[in-house]
Amino acid sequence: MIDHRIVRETPDIVREALRKRRFDYDLDRLIALESRRRELLAVENLRAEKNRLSDQIGAAYREGERERAEQLKQQVADISRQIEEQEAELEQVEAEFEQMLLELPNIPHEEVPEGEDESQNPVLYERGDPRRFGFDPLPHWELGRRLGVLDFERAAKMASARFVMDVGPGATLERALINFMLDVHTREHGYVEIMPPYLANARALVGTATLPKFEDDQFKTREGLYLIPTAEVPLTNMHQDEILAAEELPKYYTAYTASFRREAGSAGQESRGLIRLHQFHKVELMKFVLPETSDEELEKLTLDAEEILKRLELPYRRVILCTGDLGFQPQRTYDLEVHMPGMDRWVEISSCSQYGEFQARRCNTRYRPEPEASPRFVHTMNGSGLAAGRCLAAVLENYQEEDGSVAIPDVLRPYMGGMVEIPAPTE
Repeated sequence: MIDHRIVRETPDIVREALRKRRFDYDLDRLIALESRRRELLAVENLRAEKNRLSDQIGAAYREGERERAEQLKQQVADISRQIEEQEAELEQVEAEFEQMLLELPNIPHEEVPEGEDESQNPVLYERGDPRRFGFDPLPHWELGRRLGVLDFERAAKMASARFVMDVGPGATLERALINFMLDVHTREHGYVEIMPPYLANARALVGTATLPKFEDDQFKTREGLYLIPTAEVPLTNMHQDEILAAEELPKYYTAYTASFRREAGSAGQESRGLIRLHQFHKVELMKFVLPETSDEELEKLTLDAEEILKRLELPYRRVILCTGDLGFQPQRTYDLEVHMPGMDRWVEISSCSQYGEFQARRCNTRYRPEPEASPRFVHTMNGSGLAAGRCLAAVLENYQEEDGSVAIPDVLRPYMGGMVEIPAPTE
């Protein structure tokens, strides 16, 4: 969340950020609540006055000043009622203030371009040339069915639409992708691998700012736990309520998990294939960093994700999201988009986002710059390194051959027992 002092001291910065985001929010109400909250916090002065007068009552009785003692008792009673009224109002004001603060989006980084929507996201660069085919390339869902490696129909029977089963070489290929990604990130990029719970409590989702904003997109159990929408949730909460030493930072974590999203309100959007499922698999990258290194660390994290695409020899591009397309939580986001020849378009395969102290405030994750210094909030960031299902789709589409087979990228062959292709289906 945003530091409430920014709301109080520089509201124009927040107002301008909301304008750039095209975000409808009653900032005037928040400012009024913050002002009233500060007024009501003066109840401590009333308590001090009550205690002072109470001490005088006994002295007045001892000195025989009964009438004065009775007057003091009446004053104490009046102050007690006033305190009770102010405490009740303060409780209501603080509850509304905290709720509104949770619903206030992050302030965009100064380098984020202003724009209306995704159509105005600048492409920063492209890497690799999209493959030219001597035949009409198929989309991955059709390839997957023909090869017998993707089964949407049986998954729908046992669950619902927007689920899939990888079968045979398809399952092996996705597992190979996951293991390859984890090996690169842990052995070469310095990330510590984590295997976290797939369920998280409400506080953990508030910590990532998934709640309350995205409540409708979550799967929730009867016990009040949530299926994680991404490994970002457990990884960001790794150091909840902790104070780290400056020399411990940066901390790099990576995790493979299944991810679960209801995708509320997205009917009809990318509903075919592996692009938008209720359950998907992803390798997540997560960092806790010093504020002064935050920009540099985001660049390194994004390059770590790009390295996977380079080694898979998949054509991709880096896009920076404009203010109108920027998510609720990030200060800045780079999307990596892979070219899908069967779909004839670029598809997001990783979002690498920088949050500043927005999430750390919610998780109460701090560090001490010096041993005796006051704690400060760390900065957090994360990104997909990569989305395994979308990566599987990209490999199927980019490595398909005219005879119906799919070649296995060189870097994945050791993970697949030396398999060089998924053979074409026999008639």
